[in-house]
Amino acid sequence: MSLGSLGLAACSDQASSPSFAAVDITGADYATGFSLTDHNGQTRTLADFKGKVVVIFFGFTQCPDVCPTSMAEMAEAKRLLGPDGDRLQGLFISVDPERDTPEIMKQYMANFDPSFLALYTSLDKLPELAKSFKIYYKKVEGPTPTSYTMDHSAGSYVYDTQGRIRLYHRYGSGAQLLANDVKKLLAEG
Repeated sequence: MSLGSLGLAACSDQASSPSFAAVDITGADYATGFSLTDHNGQTRTLADFKGKVVVIFFGFTQCPDVCPTSMAEMAEAKRLLGPDGDRLQGLFISVDPERDTPEIMKQYMANFDPSFLALYTSLDKLPELAKSFKIYYKKVEGPTPTSYTMDHSAGSYVYDTQGRIRLYHRYGSGAQLLANDVKKLLAEG
C-alpha cells in the first residue's frame, strides 16, 4: 500500500467516527463506574442503565447556581431529543451527604425531570468516589455550622449505551450541544 493510500484510509476512518462538541475521553481509566444508593433507597450501578446514554453531574442540592443550571440543561437536552429522550438517564451525585438526604434529593430531582435520579454515598466514602471520577469538592464554612457551601467540579460525564465513559461535557456548553452528542451516542447503538 502506498503512502497516499494510507493517508486516504486514515481520512476515511476519521470521517466515520463522530465528532463531539464535548471533550472526547473515550477509553479513560477514571469515571468508569460506581455502586451508589439512589434517593429511593435502591443500589445503582451503570449496568442498571444499559441501553441508555447516562449523564452524571456531581453537585449539592443547596447549590445556588451551577447545579440547578446544569440539571436544567440536562432536562432540556432530554426534551430536545424528543422520543429519544427516554434513552437519556440523568444522574446527580451529591458531594454533600451531610445535608442531602434522600427526601431532599428526591424533591430536588422533581424540579428537573421525574426520571432523573440522585445518588449518594457516605461522607467517609466520598473522597474515594471523588478520586475515582477525578472531581474536586471542598466544604467552605459559612457563618453557622449548617450554612456552609460546597466548591465542586462543574462538568458532566457522559456514558454510551454500553456504560462506557465517552465524554466530558463542560459546564455551560448548552442543552443543544449535549442533545446533539447524546443523539450521536444513541446512533452508535
